[in-house]
Amino acid sequence: MVSASPVIELNDVTFSFGAAPVVENASFSIYPRESVCVVGPNGGGKTTLVKLILGLLQPQSGVIRVFGAAPRSARPRIGYMPQHVLFDPQFPVTVMDIVLMGRLAAAGRNRFLGWPCVADRQAAREALRFLNMEPLARRPFAALSGGQRQRVLIARALSNRPDLLLLDEPTSHVDTLGESQLLDLLRELNRRMTIVTVTHDLGFVSNLVEKVVCVNRSVVVHPTHAITGEMIHEIYGAHVRVVRHGEISDEKEEHAHE
Repeated sequence: MVSASPVIELNDVTFSFGAAPVVENASFSIYPRESVCVVGPNGGGKTTLVKLILGLLQPQSGVIRVFGAAPRSARPRIGYMPQHVLFDPQFPVTVMDIVLMGRLAAAGRNRFLGWPCVADRQAAREALRFLNMEPLARRPFAALSGGQRQRVLIARALSNRPDLLLLDEPTSHVDTLGESQLLDLLRELNRRMTIVTVTHDLGFVSNLVEKVVCVNRSVVVHPTHAITGEMIHEIYGAHVRVVRHGEISDEKEEHAHE
C-alpha cells in the first residue's frame, strides 16, 4: 500500500487565524483505501485540518496535495460530511433534496442550475439505499431525528461516488446501536475508498482504523495499537477513559451465564 501514490499528502503545512497558529508544520500521507481517524481536543485544529484538505482554507506555508493535485481540483472526487449543518426547519426541503446537493460537483456547468437528471436521482437513491434511508426520501429533513440526519448527510457525501470520504464527527448524534451500524457501513465503504474520520470517540477509533492522526496544533501520526494512556493525556491535556465498544467485563459475563 505504501508503494502507491498518496491520496492525501501534507508537507510542512502551517495555518494560523491571525497571529494564533492552529496547525503547525504538519507533514503526513494517507494512502489508497486507508481508514484514518483524526483525534484531538476541541480547538486543537481537527476541523481546520479537514478544511485545508478540502481547499476551503489556504495554508500560510507548506504544500497540500490530494490525488496529486491542488485540493480544489480534487473536490469532485471527495465526499464530505461537515460537523455542523445550519438550516431553517421551516424550509420545505426533503431528504432527497439534501442528498441531490451532493451531485452538484458532478453536474457540470450546463446542469448546475438545472433540474437533476436521471443519473443524479439514481445515484442519490443508491446512496440512501446504502444507508437504509431510501424509504424516507420524501420526508422533510427537519422531521428526522439527529441520527437520521447524520445518515442523510453521509448519503449526500456518497452521492457523487467519491474516492475519498471525509467525515467530521459522524457519531455526534448517534446512539450505541447506530454507532455499531455506522462502523459496519464504514468498513464496507473502506473496501473501495479512502476514509478520514474526525472523532472524539476513542472507542470508535480503536474499532475502525489502524492509523490515528493526533492533532493539537502539532500533528503526529501513530498506529492505533501504539496509542497509550500517556499519549492521550498529552493530546487532550487530561486523562481520558477509553471504552471498548462491544466488550463486557468478566463480572457481567459471569452474570450472563448464571
